[in-house]
Amino acid sequence: MPKTIEYYISKGFDSKMAAYFAAGRKKLVSVIPNSDFTLLLTFNNDEKRLFDMKPYLTKNSVFEQFQNYDDFKRVYIDDSNCICWDKDKNIDSETCWNNKVDLSSDVCYVDSVPV
Repeated sequence: MPKTIEYYISKGFDSKMAAYFAAGRKKLVSVIPNSDFTLLLTFNNDEKRLFDMKPYLTKNSVFEQFQNYDDFKRVYIDDSNCICWDKDKNIDSETCWNNKVDLSSDVCYVDSVPV
């Protein structure tokens, strides 16, 4: 059975995410933090998109500490193709997994805007 938009909707996806998956997942190849707390994302199809992190940087959220730009700009792409930050820059998140906060590249693609 081909994986159409209707297929993904039948599995509980919303229409935006269903359209994304039906068109084929994208892989992140770069992330650049901007001083306005947006991320410039480049995907493997050479598409550039802007993702606004401000709605995530709220008090009492896992992203709260990244309201500080020096912490925010430490963003990277991990081995699972997620956008990540290490809570403590002195701890290797590969050996201490609960040091990392992340966002799925799929969500970042769907919730970003083309540049």
